[in-house]
Amino acid sequence: MTDARDLSGVWYGSYAAQSRAVIGNAFIAHLTETAGGVGGAITERDIWRGSGIVRADVAGVRNGASVRFAKTYDGSGGMTHTVLYQGAVNDAGTEVAGSWTLGSYGGSFVMTREIFTDLAIEDTEELEVSA
Repeated sequence: MTDARDLSGVWYGSYAAQSRAVIGNAFIAHLTETAGGVGGAITERDIWRGSGIVRADVAGVRNGASVRFAKTYDGSGGMTHTVLYQGAVNDAGTEVAGSWTLGSYGGSFVMTREIFTDLAIEDTEELEVSA
């Protein structure tokens, strides 16, 4: 039986930090999970230097609902630091929510995805064919 909480897939997320002002950003994560190990990549806007898009590699683990991963920027936008994330995936495997830290800074994050069942995909294909 497949675990619905497997993190493999495309996730749309956002994170927020509380400093003097609330700072936030959105991201897209492409993740792959194998035997509890999580890897992948994150792409987001560069809100710090305005250089366009920055990318980061993801490495972590999922154990049941618990998720932990490190996001390490690949040098794009001049950033190479690592941000630590920890959270929980819901039973349906459609949302991960938790917190992130970078030294003494931190905040919250959430990422979501849609799960398409075989039946929903078949229904969509039937609608396209009949249209």
